[in-house]
Amino acid sequence: MAKKIAVFTGTRADYGLLYWLLKDIQSDAVLELKLLVSGMHLSPEFGCTYTQIENDGFTIDEKIEILLSSDTSVGVAKSMGLGVLGFTDALDRLKPDALVILGDRFEALAAAQTAMILKIPIIHLHGGEITEGAYDDAIRHSISKLSYLHATATETYRKRVIQLGEHPSRVFNVGAIGLDHLQRSEMLTLAQISDSLNFKLSEPYFLVTYHPVTLAKEDPEDSFKAILNSLDSYPEYQVIMTYPNADDGGRKIIPMLETYAKQNPKRVFAIKSLGQQRYLSTVKYAEAVIGNSSSGIIEVPSFNVPTVDIGMRQKGRLAAKSVLHCQTDKDSIITAINNAINRSYKTKDEIISNPYGAGDASGKVIDMIKSLQSTSIKTFYDISSGNL
Repeated sequence: MAKKIAVFTGTRADYGLLYWLLKDIQSDAVLELKLLVSGMHLSPEFGCTYTQIENDGFTIDEKIEILLSSDTSVGVAKSMGLGVLGFTDALDRLKPDALVILGDRFEALAAAQTAMILKIPIIHLHGGEITEGAYDDAIRHSISKLSYLHATATETYRKRVIQLGEHPSRVFNVGAIGLDHLQRSEMLTLAQISDSLNFKLSEPYFLVTYHPVTLAKEDPEDSFKAILNSLDSYPEYQVIMTYPNADDGGRKIIPMLETYAKQNPKRVFAIKSLGQQRYLSTVKYAEAVIGNSSSGIIEVPSFNVPTVDIGMRQKGRLAAKSVLHCQTDKDSIITAINNAINRSYKTKDEIISNPYGAGDASGKVIDMIKSLQSTSIKTFYDISSGNL
C-alpha cells in the first residue's frame, strides 16, 4: 500500500521551493501525494496563485481558507485560529501517513500544531535558521519542536535543530530544496521573460521584493519609501517589483508599490507573483536583487548575482559574500546598491560560493520520507555531552 504524504503550501514562495519535491512524490510508485493549499494562494489580493499549482499539473486535495482582509497582528492571530479549524477537518479527511511543512510562516504553524494533535508525523524543511527581525524566527523553532523528521539547509542549521533537543538520527542536512531548480528547471530567456510580462526589458534592471518586518522596530512604510527614493537615484535601471506577503503591515506597501509603477510605466513593472520559474529566470539576468526576501539569501547567490539585503528581517541567516547587508535609510541602501553594481564584494573573476548546497535536496527528502516509521513519539535529546 502506498504511503500517503500530505504537503502543505500557503504562499507562492514555499510552493516554488517545494515544486520538485512535489513532482518527485507524485511520480514515486510507493508514495501518494496529497496537497493542502491555503493562505495567500487562495486570495485574489495576492494573485490567486493556487491556479499556478493546478497549471503545473498538481491536484489540490484540500483548499483551506484562512486569510482575513486585515493588516494587523490581531488579524494574523485570528487567521491562525481559522487555520486550526480548517486543517483539522482537512487532515481528518485525508488521514495522511505524514505531513511535509517548509519554513516558518504563521499558516504553517497552524497546520503543524493541528497535525501534532492528530498524531500525524511532521517532516520539517528549513529548520534551525535564524531571522531575528521577524516572528517567523520563533515560529520556525516551534514547528521544529512539533516535528519528527528534519531536513535542514546547512550543517550549522542541523546542529541548531539538535540543540533544540531533536535527536541527531532524525535531523539531516540536505541543502536548500529550492536550489533543485538550478539543476532541474529550464530557465527562460530575457526575451521570453519580457514577452510573458508584456513589459520590454531593454535596460539593466533590479528585482525588488520587500516584506514587512514583524518583530523588529522597522516601519514598513518608512522602509519601503526609502527603497523607492533610492531607486530614483538609478533612472538608467529598470525595476521589477513583486508584492509583499500577507504579514501584518504588508497591505500598506501595496498601494505605494502600485503608485510608483504607475508613475514610471516604462521603467517600473509591478506584479503580484512571478511564479518560481519566471522569478528565478528574472534573477538570472538582474543587475541586483534588492529587498529582504529569504530568496536573496538562499537562492540568488547561486546565480552569481548580488543581493542588497535591507534591514532586520533576515538578520542571523548564513549568507554568501554577495549578500550585502544595509540599514533601511536611503544613504545606506544607495551605498549597498553601488557596491552591488560595481561588484566590489569580490575579485574580478571570483565565483561566489553558496553555503546552501548544490541543488540535490529533493531526492534526500524522499529517502527520509520512505524511512519514516509510523510514529510521532520522540524523546528529548540532551547535548550536555557536547556531542552533536
